[in-house]
Amino acid sequence: MKRTQKEKPGRKNNNPWRLLLILSLLWLANCNRQVQNQVPGQDPQPELRPKFETIKSLGLQQEKAYDFLKLITSVGGRLTGSPEADRAVEITSALMSELGFDRVWTEPVRVGRWVRGAAEQASVRMAGNDKQTLAICALGNSVATPPEGLEAGVVEVRSFEELTAMKDKIPGRIVFYNTPMDRTAAEPFVAYGQAAQFRVRGAVEAARHGARAVLVRSMTFRIDDNPHAGLMEYDDSLPKIPAAAVSTAGAENLHRWLHSDPELKLWLKLDCRQEQSVTSANVIGELTGSVFPEEIILVGGHLDSWDLSPGAHDDAAGSAVAIEVLRLIKESGLRPKRTIRAVLFMDEEFGGTGGRAYAASKNRNSEKHLVAIEQDRGGAAPVGLAFGQEILKEKLKQLETYLEPLGINWIRSGGGGVDIAPLKKKGAVLGALIPGSQRYFDYHHSALDVPEAVSPRELELQAVILAMVAYFLAEEGV
Repeated sequence: MKRTQKEKPGRKNNNPWRLLLILSLLWLANCNRQVQNQVPGQDPQPELRPKFETIKSLGLQQEKAYDFLKLITSVGGRLTGSPEADRAVEITSALMSELGFDRVWTEPVRVGRWVRGAAEQASVRMAGNDKQTLAICALGNSVATPPEGLEAGVVEVRSFEELTAMKDKIPGRIVFYNTPMDRTAAEPFVAYGQAAQFRVRGAVEAARHGARAVLVRSMTFRIDDNPHAGLMEYDDSLPKIPAAAVSTAGAENLHRWLHSDPELKLWLKLDCRQEQSVTSANVIGELTGSVFPEEIILVGGHLDSWDLSPGAHDDAAGSAVAIEVLRLIKESGLRPKRTIRAVLFMDEEFGGTGGRAYAASKNRNSEKHLVAIEQDRGGAAPVGLAFGQEILKEKLKQLETYLEPLGINWIRSGGGGVDIAPLKKKGAVLGALIPGSQRYFDYHHSALDVPEAVSPRELELQAVILAMVAYFLAEEGV
């Protein structure tokens, strides 16, 4: 058939594909409009939409949570009882006053004072006098080595059962706990919990069999040369022996060197120490309830951190979010019926004395905490909410229309934290916003936990979501 002048070869066959492409783009545009308009269904409480839109717009345009995080981390690592921790109390108290919260105050907390010291050294001497160094850090609460350090053979174990089975080889040696975090665990906090027992109880169990010191593999999935700090415990009925963490790269090397030379010697030097306890403080700010001021919705984080870094994810992030929750509600012009309170707890890392002191304070006698939320899982993008009461979970499902576009995929059982745990006995429902955690232990308790490791937008999303949740609970009660 003869083609007309206007008809071009192949054009007729391409038309269906072009039409399909146009229809696909139109469909995607419509989907985007639906997400932006946040209309997954009928609003169960349509009066909340303009209030929540104001909170969201204020938060995402200004990203003040990250500004607060930078202010907190500007003092450096905030080890419990340290001058840096004291400075953090001062600046956060002043910040909340400047933001114009209804009440701002501090409550004293008596805390321990462990000092890391300057010397944290380890080296390995092998056959032929070959010498290699290891990147280590003292574990919190550890005693020091003798001033000249100590040198001993090394016994490598991967479990307490293996330690017991090798107890005849332990006396006079350094026990090396080389237990990696389980990479097959999809939830990093599960893997951390399994591995952290060797950091916490390792020195006690090793001392039971006559060890001179312990070296513990750092708790992280990454293989690098950054040791990760953390708390360890002693048993007063057993000798207190020095305890240090070794970087994961160092742990891999030591394992390899022991395979080549089981009789190698490890030299370790720490000059950490315990000093007299000191008085620190929890920092508290609130928006006082207009109808039920004695009923409290608490959002908190812990102000102290480890000292190898400024502790951005752990837990300047949680403290900054708690402050931003109050600011967003206040700046949105909202007057909650019940009190919404931000509490920056002191001493979570060394045993939770701040949380216990808060719950036991006589100031709580006239108060009723309905809900307590602690943010202590880092500043990453939110994925879900966890609360310890089924009725509350069902109540919060009314907010799914507003929360899903911000990243909340589920509301389930769980939540809580070291600092708010004592409030459960007083009737509070415990909760938490759960952020993504796959990268959290890359930074946790190490020199890598710096502000640059936190996304300002992801951190702000946490604050926006919790401002919505806190305001809703303050209006509705539990």
